[in-house]
Amino acid sequence: MSTERPDKDVSGPERRRSPLTVASVAAAVLLAGGGAYWAAAAGGGGADGSAASRGDRTPPLLSLDVSADSPTEPSRGIAPGEPPPGGEGIVYRASGELPDGPDTAAVHRSTGTVSAAEVTRLARALDLEGAPRAEGTVWKMGTDQDGSGPVLQVDKQAPGTWTFARYAPGGPDLCASETVCTDKPVKDPTAGSVPVSEKAAKAAAAPVLKAAGQDKAALDADQLMGSVRVVNADPVIGGLPTYGWATGIQVGADGEVVGGSGQLKGLEKGDTYPVVGADDALKQLNAASAGGGVSDTGGCATPAPLEGEQAVPPADCEVPGDTAKPFEMTVDSAVFGLATQNVEGKQTLVPSWLFSVRPATGGPLSTVSQVAVDPAHLAKPEPPAQTGERRITSYSADGRTLTVTFWGGVCSTYTAHAEESAGQVRVSVTESQPDEKKVCIMIAKELKRTVTLDAPIGDRKIVDAASGAAVPRA
Repeated sequence: MSTERPDKDVSGPERRRSPLTVASVAAAVLLAGGGAYWAAAAGGGGADGSAASRGDRTPPLLSLDVSADSPTEPSRGIAPGEPPPGGEGIVYRASGELPDGPDTAAVHRSTGTVSAAEVTRLARALDLEGAPRAEGTVWKMGTDQDGSGPVLQVDKQAPGTWTFARYAPGGPDLCASETVCTDKPVKDPTAGSVPVSEKAAKAAAAPVLKAAGQDKAALDADQLMGSVRVVNADPVIGGLPTYGWATGIQVGADGEVVGGSGQLKGLEKGDTYPVVGADDALKQLNAASAGGGVSDTGGCATPAPLEGEQAVPPADCEVPGDTAKPFEMTVDSAVFGLATQNVEGKQTLVPSWLFSVRPATGGPLSTVSQVAVDPAHLAKPEPPAQTGERRITSYSADGRTLTVTFWGGVCSTYTAHAEESAGQVRVSVTESQPDEKKVCIMIAKELKRTVTLDAPIGDRKIVDAASGAAVPRA
């Protein structure tokens, strides 16, 4: 197993990224390079000076939001190239000894709202003129009247997720009118061109990264999207690499920044929690791998290399039912860092182990994250109430209008309700059953309903009244 310092750029040439990472930082799948933990980096036991680490108080339980895929497990990263959860499941096996890591580590959050001045600073680095305009829950700059850009859009609420596109697929915005564009379509100026060098791409991206507060981030520029080179920036927070908080800048063949995405608000240090070592985190990862052939939390993680022709889980790692053996992934290395999770409806960087994995049969490396916070300090998700209420999966807000998303039948009628207090808004969706005599197809559909609040949400938490869990922002 390799041993590298966490302040080293862990986004090496083995890293692969999907273009979706650049298009939307809110994507569920994000990649990082492999590495290993350097024990001096994350100093535990009070070095950070926080109240929790000094022993002045016990930090509150960390409430990880439950993913839509599983009602009992918090969301976590899944490496591209893996089979989806379910079916045969996945078993992760370490190829060597795993590191212990620190004793404690802090969460980091982005709070507040994005100002017009912050949007303008980013816009100027992207060569956009004018002033930002407020449109519902976002700031916008540029023009998208004919669908060809350039357009910058920034969420008002922290973390201030932003996306930028200079050109639509049809080419640059050189239209004097819609008629001109129709008569003289403009081709993509980067099509068939040679990408700029990594050095040139980083130089072109530098002003944008500085405006976004990511000029100190670890960079790599080996990803290509045709003739567009992508500069990916992963911030290093408190000496730890991050997973899921990347900024991606797309540089065209002429050296112009043609697209990008990231987060505009900075991060603030939160409570400090006891954390587990990589061995225990790997056991938890196996236990949470959607059945992954794991019935005993401690039975499936094997830190020692496999010997001989052993290619199946040990006896105490049972495969449920009569399914085939689990899909095996080899853990090449582990690095202690911070990974993005939804905590009480808000994106938060949580202490995590980042496992660099590949299929046991061979293949490219990718990264899977597992929360490292000691389970004793994680809030237990409440089981959904056995009522007619529907579980809410996400929400959006525009002033006093709250829109909730949920799954329901196509024949029922649904109504959203809200109960407000100073610290939270409890939302429920009730179902009116259709006439029993009416023939109705039994399919589920993603639905939205709105409710008008007495006051804008502000910093209040949105809670699903049926489950008691925080609802993530869409």
